[in-house]
Amino acid sequence: MPGIISKVKNSVSFVTNMGWRYTGFRIKHEFLKRSGLLKKKFPQAPAFEQYITLNEWKEEITNFFFHSKEELIFEKKPNADLKKWFENYTSGKFLFFNSTIFNIGNDYNWLTNPDTGFIYDAQKHWTEIPDYSKEAGDIKYVWEKSRFSFLYNIIRYDYHFNKDCSTIVFNEILSWIENNPINCGPNYVCSQETSLRILNWTFALQYYKNSSALTEEIFSKIQFSIYWQIHHVYNNIQFSRIAVRNNHAITETLTLYLIGLLYPAFPNAKKWKEKGKAWFEKEIEYQVYDDGTYLQFSMNYHRVVVQLLTWAIILADKNGKKFNNVVYERAKKSLEFLRACMNDSNGWLPNYGANDGALFFPLNNEHFRNYKPQLQALANALKIDLGFDKVYEDVNWYNYHSSNKNLLQVKQGINEFKTGGYYIIREGDVLTFIRCGSYKDRPSHADNLHADIWYKGENIITDAGSYKYNTDEKILKYFMGTASHNTVMLDDYDQMQKGSRFIWYHWTKCLNAYIKEDDLAYTFNGEILAFSYIKNGIKHKREIIKLKNKPQWFIKDEIINKPANFYAKQLWHLPKNHKQVEWKSNDEKEILNAALNEGFISNLYGQKEAAEIISFQTLGSVIKTELNIKN
Repeated sequence: MPGIISKVKNSVSFVTNMGWRYTGFRIKHEFLKRSGLLKKKFPQAPAFEQYITLNEWKEEITNFFFHSKEELIFEKKPNADLKKWFENYTSGKFLFFNSTIFNIGNDYNWLTNPDTGFIYDAQKHWTEIPDYSKEAGDIKYVWEKSRFSFLYNIIRYDYHFNKDCSTIVFNEILSWIENNPINCGPNYVCSQETSLRILNWTFALQYYKNSSALTEEIFSKIQFSIYWQIHHVYNNIQFSRIAVRNNHAITETLTLYLIGLLYPAFPNAKKWKEKGKAWFEKEIEYQVYDDGTYLQFSMNYHRVVVQLLTWAIILADKNGKKFNNVVYERAKKSLEFLRACMNDSNGWLPNYGANDGALFFPLNNEHFRNYKPQLQALANALKIDLGFDKVYEDVNWYNYHSSNKNLLQVKQGINEFKTGGYYIIREGDVLTFIRCGSYKDRPSHADNLHADIWYKGENIITDAGSYKYNTDEKILKYFMGTASHNTVMLDDYDQMQKGSRFIWYHWTKCLNAYIKEDDLAYTFNGEILAFSYIKNGIKHKREIIKLKNKPQWFIKDEIINKPANFYAKQLWHLPKNHKQVEWKSNDEKEILNAALNEGFISNLYGQKEAAEIISFQTLGSVIKTELNIKN
């Protein structure tokens, strides 16, 4: 009986959180998928058609970032990192998720997961391919090369080293087309991956527009594939707009608009353009909150949106189009939020929220975690100067020159973003990042009242990251759960109850939060409802005092209505062998000894390294900790 009651409570929580529109759509979608009715909307082996010839495409009056490689005249800077990447690539060594190199060879079949060796069936309709399979492993390893973001490094190598790589690029595209029949196999499962592939092929086509390697035969095959891939995206768009409603929907709706804009000769191009634009505007208004924070509660997914906004704003402007004002307003607010969270010395942000290693359009040699190039490119599109000390390469590739820029200065002291629930204290080379918010949209990590601390460019108190989305249950629970964040657990229980995949039940809720300053310190106070699946009415109150001009913090955690037999456990995550932090802690009665445990930090998707977890626990309700960083 208790198990049945728990399931009923979880079901009620799920429907309450996600809403009937989502729930009804998922039920209908699963029925259509399992019955085979959905399959009929996505034909296999459609008859070949020539929608547009190469010469017709070249003569179309549409504007991309540039008309061809010959138009680009920015300074060429051959560099060792780009050369090394190209040498690895041509020898069959491919960089996955900006983190890990796998030797996949020069005849990769686009269907093999290099992490597990599993080979997907390219003849199966995409509706019959499971997203998650223990045998197959993380499907993202198959999707990674197939999104074709690697083309940017080939094109950049072509440009900076004066090497014609057009044959390499077109051979890769043709190889993918030959190995991935339309609407079959794993590379048609995710419409976002399909959308990115189309955008990245379009970039390559434009760059090599005048290349002798771009023959009528090659273009003919590519235009046919592009048409049917965008046909797939359009006919599956409601899944992203209702069931997923995150950066997937933004990517797909924007792609519909851009392909309709850039390939007007395609059948249905006008419909794709008009509906794509309207849907994109709605997604930006819904997903980017009015204070510039983002509904996925993820820094990296917010950067994904920043890059998509850059494409949208520049290409619309180059073609004499405009979006609703909300798109430009939310783009500017996004810059303000992400800039406030940035560590100035290297452009890194807290590794907060889900991070799958995504960087759709890599147009520079900077570290994956450096957000400066992407933020600068969007700022340039909005005629904003972020005050960075150099111009990054991204700006040159977008080929959009703006003058009379307004300087956006990052605010020292308190930065509040109440809608999203973020509180940042900036003080010279010290940054304190605090999360305290409620959810009107699906959370990914159980991390309320998490705190990050950066000192002299180093993330000393850190979020552990994400690692992988499909791995063993114990590791998955750690990275998604409260255990990998700098907040409080009750025994080993998360703040929310974990469901399957990306689902959480019994979402935490912010009751109040505020931050203030006086002559001596900055003080944050926040209170949340949490652990409601253990007992109703449990509250977690956290006070963080940051002394001015000193690397010193005082943290008080109080658990109200805590079950008497549960330990309150305060957690702090540090890089391995870090010796700079000094601790003092006590509860209501006595000094608490620090427990040192092994944990993990994942700075890049698919990689994890050992970390130290400092914890203080008590059967009482209060933990007070003083944290000092030694110079």
